[in-house]
Amino acid sequence: MMSGTRAPARRSWLKEKYQSVVAPQLKEVLGMKNVMEVPRVSKIVINVGVKEAVGDSKALQVVSRIIEAVAGQAPLKTEVRKSIAGFKIREGMKIGVCVTLRGPRMYAFLEKLINLALPKVRDFQGVPTKLDGRGNYNLGIKEWNIFPEADAAGANEMSHGLNVTICTTAEDDEHAFELLKGLGMPFRKQK
Repeated sequence: MMSGTRAPARRSWLKEKYQSVVAPQLKEVLGMKNVMEVPRVSKIVINVGVKEAVGDSKALQVVSRIIEAVAGQAPLKTEVRKSIAGFKIREGMKIGVCVTLRGPRMYAFLEKLINLALPKVRDFQGVPTKLDGRGNYNLGIKEWNIFPEADAAGANEMSHGLNVTICTTAEDDEHAFELLKGLGMPFRKQK
């Protein structure tokens, strides 16, 4: 491969499902006149806080390597904005990692989350149905070991949780819920 060129992106079956099945169905169900009004996933943000990084800087490198393997993209190391003496945290210290996924990587991660990772959770009953009020969905994952790439990247050294935020273009929670349900998000059964 020539330097400076990127490999062609893999076609995502989830994106094709959205374009061919979910979007027309949402347009009809939500009573929208234009296909551009139909909500879609705009980005996915994965965030991990590493409290061990206060005393051991290598912990942040391990977490960064594993999140890069899981997300398929190098994460950004996040810094502390305000010093807190009680926690021995100083302004500017690197204490977490964050990665924002868009486009093909976003769809690839969402496929992996829905079809591979979430079914590996012990006693899985579905994910909570609560959204944030603005059409975005936050999902807390207790252990990253549910992702297949985490084992290969050396996740046995430590175990961390992570936060996955799925940002949508939906106007409200009802539209976002219908979008995520159409994409196959395994929500809990409502009683």
